[in-house]
Amino acid sequence: MFKGLFSNGGSARNAVASDSKGPHDKDGASARDLARRQLVDDIGAFLIANDLEISESNLAAALGICGGSNPALARRYTELRATGNPVTQAWLDEQLRGVDDSIAKIADKLDRSLESFASTSRDARNTAAQYSSEMQVHADKAGDEREEIRNLATLAMAMLERTQHLEQEMHRSEREAATLRRSLAKARRDADHDHLTGLPNRRAFEGLLERQYLEANKSHDALSVAFCDIDNFKRINDIHGHDTGDRVIQAIAGALAKISNDNCHVARHGGEEFVLLFRGLDKAEAVLRLDDVRETFAKRNFINRQNDEPIGQISFSAGVADVFAYPSSRDALKAADVALYAAKAQGRNRVVAAE
Repeated sequence: MFKGLFSNGGSARNAVASDSKGPHDKDGASARDLARRQLVDDIGAFLIANDLEISESNLAAALGICGGSNPALARRYTELRATGNPVTQAWLDEQLRGVDDSIAKIADKLDRSLESFASTSRDARNTAAQYSSEMQVHADKAGDEREEIRNLATLAMAMLERTQHLEQEMHRSEREAATLRRSLAKARRDADHDHLTGLPNRRAFEGLLERQYLEANKSHDALSVAFCDIDNFKRINDIHGHDTGDRVIQAIAGALAKISNDNCHVARHGGEEFVLLFRGLDKAEAVLRLDDVRETFAKRNFINRQNDEPIGQISFSAGVADVFAYPSSRDALKAADVALYAAKAQGRNRVVAAE
């Protein structure tokens, strides 16, 4: 039994609170409540009408389009509709990837600017320190000469104080620039990782897949990709709550992460779905490696620590595809996803290789 796994804590669930202020309709709902309900309806209609999966990225995109929080994406959506073309997952992924690339470019530009600023500050501080030292020597010598020289020494001392102050300010600015660069580096790391599991997120995995695809193709290495999805996850959430659901996600993330190494990469793709990349393993070998994890994990029995109710066995299904058997890495991902759905259709708790 793994009673310690589901202790109190975890992420908080979203709650919709009614607004007690402002005009209300005849049923007592405020205008704010009605607007939020309409937004939720619009988001759901958008996903269903365009046959899009309910994922974190798709929900964020739908909110940006329906709620107006992403005007650029809403504008491109309007332009696409005007041409009569449908909204596809590939089109939406391309738009979101463009946003991520823009953010990365801005971060790179800011990083270069900070480095340039820090370098300039160091040079200015060193020059000010050298000038200050030379001024001190001349001022000390001039202090023993005639009255005119002493006046010049007084002026020189004033200039020396200002130079020393400038040196201190440059040093402070240099420290602030270094702090800002560290914060930027942390923000970059956070942007590429899933906060619940600590695994790389979908954005980071897509960048990794592109690099590994080019490298493996050049060196003629095998490359396989897999999609994993927790079986009956909605039932776990509905019966035991979202906190327990979060711990289930963390447990499977930990099991998958144990096989991660330089040639095996695991990421959380969104929701209860994970994606893996196997470098140097063909499709059959990747199926065996992942099936070992699935079989071991499915033998465990879990208990909800909050109320000691048994959760029972938890399993996942997976689909695996040979990346180089398809025209592109994106096509291979789609093939792995199709194999995952085949595993679900065959009864779940199994790993299926793509045709």
